[in-house]
Amino acid sequence: MLKQRVITALAMAGLFLAGIFFLPVAALAAAFALVVAAGAWEWAPLSGFRGAARQALFALLVLAGCAGVWFLLPLGETPRRADVQPVLGLACLWWCFALLWVRAFPGSAVIWNSRPMRGLMGLFVLVPAWVAAVYLLTLPLGGALMVALVLLVAASDIGAYFTGKRFGRHRLAPAVSPAKTWEGFWGGVACSVAVAALLWMFLPVRLDHLGLAAVVAVALVTALTSVLGDLTVSMVKRESGVKDSSSLLPGHGGLLDRLDSLCGAAPTFTLGLLLAGY
Repeated sequence: MLKQRVITALAMAGLFLAGIFFLPVAALAAAFALVVAAGAWEWAPLSGFRGAARQALFALLVLAGCAGVWFLLPLGETPRRADVQPVLGLACLWWCFALLWVRAFPGSAVIWNSRPMRGLMGLFVLVPAWVAAVYLLTLPLGGALMVALVLLVAASDIGAYFTGKRFGRHRLAPAVSPAKTWEGFWGGVACSVAVAALLWMFLPVRLDHLGLAAVVAVALVTALTSVLGDLTVSMVKRESGVKDSSSLLPGHGGLLDRLDSLCGAAPTFTLGLLLAGY
């Protein structure tokens, strides 16, 4: 299983880096939209919309949301910070509600367990993450920022896994994900912050307008919301009675199982950079 996970992860990393280095923003936005649509296809059954026709309809709805934001802001030209920042702020507000629901689960399911609410949750999870990722690419050194986001999320995930495996004693959210522990959580956060600090130190000229404290703060909230993204999707899967969103990726489950942390982290990472003065 570990070998499968590593091979799949390396293949995804190679495709991601190739896209970042060789594709223009519009092409990357389209590629990310297809990935988000695939995540929507997997989310639909979690919402109770089962069957190919309903799943395709939900995926088209998510794509329509992405297209609407693309033209409204507009992300395809030179989007204004003043237009994008409120969208990112609303996305972060949504994740605050998600945090409350995760903490109160299973009692909170009475609020969001209906099919329309779970479908709406899918829109809030997927579309703002796409918006944040595309806008990030329009910033100076956008490709490098996108790679940094993925590195921070990966560091949080890997750090949490190994720290939790070695030191884990106290469960983080037993009703949602019994395997996660507070020790693993803080180990993941520490790894993410350490990676951010190393990036800042090795790129001092390009990031000299951001202080180390700001970089650490952005990394901290990014790590926190990456875990929240994971827990939120796990909560919906648990309520739906499934373990993985699909078996698309060998060793990893579904695509949504890989996107969940990034979906939580992308809006807060991008908004954090803007608030830090990037």
